[in-house]
Parts: sequence; C-alpha cells; structure tokens
Amino acid sequence: MSAPRWVFIGDSITDADRREDAQGYGDGYVARLREQLLVNDPACRTAFLNRGVGGDTVRHLMRRWHRDATALRPDLLSVKIGVNDVWRAFSGRPEEAVGADEYRAVLRGLLGEASALECRLVLITPFLVEPDRRDRMRLDVERRAGIVSELAAEFGAALVDLQPAFDAAMAASSPEVWAPDRVHPSGPGHLLIARTWLGTVNAASGNASPVR
Repeated sequence: MSAPRWVFIGDSITDADRREDAQGYGDGYVARLREQLLVNDPACRTAFLNRGVGGDTVRHLMRRWHRDATALRPDLLSVKIGVNDVWRAFSGRPEEAVGADEYRAVLRGLLGEASALECRLVLITPFLVEPDRRDRMRLDVERRAGIVSELAAEFGAALVDLQPAFDAAMAASSPEVWAPDRVHPSGPGHLLIARTWLGTVNAASGNASPVR
C-alpha cells in the first residue's frame, strides 16, 4: 500500500518559505504538523506536500488548482485561503481584492472538483490577529471565514476555525506574540494553527489518538 498523501494548499501562511526549504515543508504549520505526527508515530509514512504560494487569492488558486491539488490525487486536501482576498482592499491594491460573492463561487467550484476525488477535505478559515472586533479588515475576514464554514458544511469537510483560537491567545498575551503584522503568524502562531488543525481533524474522524 502506498503512503498516504496529504496536500496543503493556500497562501503565504501555508507557504512559509517552503521553496527555501530543501525538503519543501517550509517553516510553518505544515512542518509543525508533520513533526507532531512523527513524534506521535515514528513509523508514520504520510507524505506531506506543501503547495502554498505567498500572495495568493482564490483567483490565483483557481489557475493552479489542477497542477497543485487535484492532479496530485491527495488522500487528504487541506485548503487555507482568503486573507489576501480581503487584504488587497486595505493595502493599496483594491483592484486585486476579491469580493465575497466571487470568493464563494470560485472556492465552491474548486471544492466541487476536489470532492470528485473522494479525498478527505479540510478547510481552514482565514483569520486576523486583531483584538478590535470592530476593525474593518477583521470584519471582512470574518465574512470570508463564514463562507468557508458554509462550504465546509456543504462538502462535508472538517472545519478548522482559527479566529476563536487566536482570540483566546490574544486574551492572554499581546497580539504581536502570535502575528507581528496581524496576518503572518510567528512561530507560536504556526504551532497554534497546527494544534488546532490536529484537534479538529481528529475530532472529525472520531479518533481519540492523533490522525495517521
């Protein structure tokens, strides 16, 4: 039997400098997940394929979806996209921002293609490490997170909801501990994502022990 193949696709938070890493994992939550699974089971044979690309929106994801997702025939496909779709409107590039309706339509289409593979789907919500819940960018990111939640229910995917995890962390310490620029996680921020991902996926699969 071939080793299980897990594909992680998304933006810079998934990317985490993977192309500067000889093994291709990057230095973010994907690497932390792999390390945790190896600690839990030193015989773990799961192949981790990081296909994050910094700066991506759902438009970029659509252009490379076949090459970097479905063509790899994953056993598990984890998708995290959305913060750049919002951030562009707040960073002087509003023409590159992706509205909520387009975001929903494109992501639904991509997930529809992936569902035909009968792989496990994991959807990670976009988040903003911003304690002010009235902040305009945070509100827009939360709207995209709501769309991801809807699509997770539609496609039977495990939903890794990160905003509550970061909110709890910010309640106990400075936001800069978790993401100095509000978007890109620090080392502890990536570890928080990895732990939340594992807990969610284990719970969704009904496993008392970590996923293999």
